[in-house]
Amino acid sequence: MKTIATCVEEILISQPFLEDALNRNILNYSALSEELKEPISKMLRKPVKSGAIMMALRRYSPPKEMANKIKLNKILQNLGDITVRSNLSDYTFRNSATLIHSHLKMLEVIKKHNHLFYTFTRGVHESNVLITTSLKEQIEESYKNENCTTFKDHLSAITIGLPKENTKIAGLYYQFFKRLAWEGIALYEVVSTTNEFTILVEDEVVDKAFSAIKGLKNRQ
Repeated sequence: MKTIATCVEEILISQPFLEDALNRNILNYSALSEELKEPISKMLRKPVKSGAIMMALRRYSPPKEMANKIKLNKILQNLGDITVRSNLSDYTFRNSATLIHSHLKMLEVIKKHNHLFYTFTRGVHESNVLITTSLKEQIEESYKNENCTTFKDHLSAITIGLPKENTKIAGLYYQFFKRLAWEGIALYEVVSTTNEFTILVEDEVVDKAFSAIKGLKNRQ
């Protein structure tokens, strides 16, 4: 049977920003209670009082696993180097029977340029190529017979080195996404390997994104 408390919990869990603000004590309980009156009344199919909602909010205790929280904070404090690469372009190609052959042509070019930034990601229906913009002519020649659905330049990549134990910690990537979302930073692309995490953003927000990520690393 649903109660006001279970409704409050359901709403907060479905809106992590709201839950985070509540935990940080930066919300006005009275205003939030009034805001939740209508949705909770609909959930319970009867009118509810804001005072009862406020009491449920004050009593709300988010599920926490202390051991994981300690490990998560340790991981964030021990993040590796944060590297920024600019002048990047991103291509999206429709998957085809010939796409891998086009990719092999590009690999022949890339092996002569060890310093450049390059990633190839294959999805179910499309593949992405992220590459240094200076090789625009070569990539367009290599993939000239493919269907390019999206192209974007003036991009920058921020790569974060992760400790080896990162795969055992729940919620690590969420910390990056949450911090960037709080700053209003849209991610154009995300690429990861086992011990590296790379976000792709537009050039004009790269400094802001870098500061946000560095803030996570330096937090107490």
